[in-house]
Amino acid sequence: MRRDTVVVLGQVVAAVVAVVLAVVSWGRGTVTTSFAAIGEMPAFEATRYVAPWIVLSAFLVAVAGLLAIDAVTRVVRSAAEK
Repeated sequence: MRRDTVVVLGQVVAAVVAVVLAVVSWGRGTVTTSFAAIGEMPAFEATRYVAPWIVLSAFLVAVAGLLAIDAVTRVVRSAAEK
């Protein structure tokens, strides 16, 4: 395998891993709590957002995007050289 091919495959794998980790961290960043009905007060659900997990998720999406852009650039550049 050529070095460029290995680098592009590594970037694609890293981008996919970053997206999966972003989804997991987004799930950890939203916490839903259910409250039962008490007397005349109806039951309801409250959603709380945990900032560090949401920020990590956004960061991982940005990293995945940069890796994908760089991988596409490398493929286009190597195709143009041939």
